[in-house]
Amino acid sequence: MIHQLIFAYPKPGMSEEEFHRYWLTEHAVKYAAKIPQIRQYSVDTRVPVDGVEDPPLWLGAAEIWLANDEEQLASLQTDEFLNGARLDEPKWAAFWRTLVLDTDPETLLAGDPVDPQAREVKLFVLAKRREGMPLAEFRRRSRLEHGPAALGVPGLRRYVQGYTRDGLYTVGEAVLDVAYQFTFDDEPALAEALASPEFRKAREDLETIAEPRYVHTFAARQNWVLPPTI
Repeated sequence: MIHQLIFAYPKPGMSEEEFHRYWLTEHAVKYAAKIPQIRQYSVDTRVPVDGVEDPPLWLGAAEIWLANDEEQLASLQTDEFLNGARLDEPKWAAFWRTLVLDTDPETLLAGDPVDPQAREVKLFVLAKRREGMPLAEFRRRSRLEHGPAALGVPGLRRYVQGYTRDGLYTVGEAVLDVAYQFTFDDEPALAEALASPEFRKAREDLETIAEPRYVHTFAARQNWVLPPTI
């Protein structure tokens, strides 16, 4: 399954509160969720937490799950996208500050079944491998070395490593190579995790394989629009 991540920032003049409200109650419900190929969809609204990149590069993120390449292509040709979601985006988002990552997710900690009402908090750690390191080597060390270190972070409910899909390297380098996703019960649990020696150890380990200047952190509350089916 393709896990698409879309990080966004409000258009000039729009407050963060209004940005979140419009995305959740207008764009997500009236447009994006109606695209038939989208299997799951959430809107993640930023939460300010000490230890996370500040000022933030983005104020929200969409998570979209699609079955395969064929359905993703089909979704971009639907009326719901062309005359709905795409036309609505300039009303609330600054397109020049948008980052889109299509990833292949690898779940290292599945945790309990998702409760759509829980509104868990997620930490995204986005990274680019060190200059000169082959992509295959980065992924291998990420899975086998960094993954176990990350799993030691206290309070962790779920952990996913989302690797930028191979197709984004066919004509050059992808902007980023991976999106690590840590899920916690709430903001206090995330704050405690960020302050822990286990998280510091995981961050230090990451910087042995990633360029420190291209490591970005973003914390958000997950709001399900199309939750997973049990």
